[in-house]
Amino acid sequence: MSDHKVPGDDSFRVKAAEAAVAEVKQGMKLGLGSGRTAEHFVRLLGERVRAGLTVVGVPTSDRTAELARGLGIPLATLEEEPELDLDVDGADEIDPELRLIKGGGGALLREKIVATASKRMLVLGDPNKLVKMLGAFPLPIEVVPFGLKATRRAIERAAGELLLKPEMQLRLANGDPYVTDGGHYILDASFGRIPDPEALARALEATPGVVDHGLFLGLASAAIIGRSDRVDRIGR
Repeated sequence: MSDHKVPGDDSFRVKAAEAAVAEVKQGMKLGLGSGRTAEHFVRLLGERVRAGLTVVGVPTSDRTAELARGLGIPLATLEEEPELDLDVDGADEIDPELRLIKGGGGALLREKIVATASKRMLVLGDPNKLVKMLGAFPLPIEVVPFGLKATRRAIERAAGELLLKPEMQLRLANGDPYVTDGGHYILDASFGRIPDPEALARALEATPGVVDHGLFLGLASAAIIGRSDRVDRIGR
C-alpha cells in the first residue's frame, strides 16, 4: 500500500463494480451507495435486474434513487426494509484497517445509516483511495445550520484537544451553502493526518451541532480495488 497516486482511470472503478455485482445473490436486500463508483455498481446491477435478478435496493441519496428507479431496480426505504444483506458504496480514503473517509458527495449521513443497517459493507475504489493514514482528503462534517459559527468553534476546540488543527471550509454550491438531503450544511475539515480516527470520531460526536461525520469506522467488511490488470479484495 502506498500514498503514491496512480493516474485516474474510470475503468478501474468499473472493474471494482463488476466484482461487487458478482457477489449479489437472488433476493438480496441491498444498500445502494452514492458517488461515481457506486453509480457504476447501480448501472451494472440494473443490467442484472433486467436479466431476471430479483433484489430490493435502499438508496443512500436522492441522486442514487433517481438513477436506480430509471434502471428498473425495485426500491424500498429503511422503514420498509430495516435490515439489509449487503451495502455497496465508494469511499474517499481507505486505510489498512478498512477505516474510511466518506462524504465527498455529500450523502454521508444516509450512507452511514444504511451501512450500519447492513450485514456486510463492500467498499469500491481504485488504488488512489488507499492511504497509509486517513486525513489527506478533507473530512466532511455534517452540521445543523443553526449556530454554525459556534459549532465551528466547538469543533476547533475539540480537535485542538487531540492536537489537531483543521482548516475548515463551509461547502458551497453555486455560491450558496451546500444543503444535504437531510437539510444540513457540511464543513470540510482538512486535517492532513488523523493519527487516531476513533478519538476524533468520539470528539465530534460529543459536539453539539454536529449531526455526523465522514469517518466510517468498523463498518466496511471488505474493499474491492480495481487495477489495470486485476481486482484486489482487501478483508478486515
